[in-house]
Amino acid sequence: MTPPPAKALTTPDLDRRRFLAASGLAATVSLLPAAAQATDPDGATVSSPALFSRVDFTTDGLGLNPREYATRLHEAVMAGAVEADGYSRGGLIEKLERRFAERLGKQAAMFVPTGTLANHIAIRTLAGSDRRVLVQAESHFYNDSGDCASTLSGLNLVPLAAGESTITLDELKHWVERSASGRVETKVGVLSIESPVRRRDHQMVDFDELQRVCGYARERGIRLHLDGARMFNLPRHSGRSVREHAALFDTVFVSLWKHFNGMSGAILAGDAEFIEGLYHTRRMFGGSLPHAWPDVAPVERYLEHYERDYAQAWQSADRFIALLRSDARFKIRHVPNGTSRFFLSATGVEPAVLGERLKRRGVIIPGNVRPDSGEFSMEVNPTITRMAPDALARIFFDAMNG
Repeated sequence: MTPPPAKALTTPDLDRRRFLAASGLAATVSLLPAAAQATDPDGATVSSPALFSRVDFTTDGLGLNPREYATRLHEAVMAGAVEADGYSRGGLIEKLERRFAERLGKQAAMFVPTGTLANHIAIRTLAGSDRRVLVQAESHFYNDSGDCASTLSGLNLVPLAAGESTITLDELKHWVERSASGRVETKVGVLSIESPVRRRDHQMVDFDELQRVCGYARERGIRLHLDGARMFNLPRHSGRSVREHAALFDTVFVSLWKHFNGMSGAILAGDAEFIEGLYHTRRMFGGSLPHAWPDVAPVERYLEHYERDYAQAWQSADRFIALLRSDARFKIRHVPNGTSRFFLSATGVEPAVLGERLKRRGVIIPGNVRPDSGEFSMEVNPTITRMAPDALARIFFDAMNG
């Protein structure tokens, strides 16, 4: 006898976003292969000893691979730390906006899916009708944003300090006065500064000169924007807090993936009047993601202790570097006014061979050396604390030998 058809099940009208966060993601992560338990440096239990174990000299943060990111996402959801947003508003996104505004000493903040868009929206809005914008010639916004400022917003970017990180007060004065003295007066609307400067090997802008430059700009009514994608590294090297740097500027952008291990995203912070309603501009540029929470779910846990973790990373790095220098085959070079980067060269082994040997031992270095010097560009980040400095140096010695 054929059984009667099963009675259709009905469910309440669930919040779809909460359902996806609480159940769908958990089910996905549960499909990861089971393995022995392990603990990463921040004390969390992870599902495989292969996770969170490598030392990676190529990344600003932890360089999470897909399984590691899925693990962090799962942990955040199961801990109740995630409330879904809607088109990048509310929920976890709003919580992070408040947290970063407070850390930066600003009244308000807004999530933006990329740093390029954060810089663009900030500078465009600050400029208003004064379309001339002074930038560093080596800055990300001038070199790596595809002329978006002029193509999409009609801004005229004037590059200063070619080959340098710091714009001097004398050079700034020259360009402000030159702009004002033309037959058609052209006011400078915005001065945009990046620090640390990626194209200058993460060199930081001299803080004393920065104070003078920003003070002069304010006297002349020029608005100020900071590309602070990596600015949470600055306190360790400058002796000045994140808030002290941010206080010099009207707006500041911080990356959410470089230090804080999000999948993508940025925070743009400023005063409440500036941020109010700016999400309309974000949406106009296609930057209001329907669901942004998966991109940033792990960020808060890393924000809490990043400056401490970075300082500890450099303590380990200093000891590691001292040990390498005891072997004549290694040479180390530091960046003047540098932050997270140092340079390593090794004699007696081809760079690609050394890289493969280290990779087999759980250490990642850049795949290529600088063509001008034959050096590896080494990034210091919290992964270096996953091994004792002596053990890490021994791995490098052993890799040189075969």
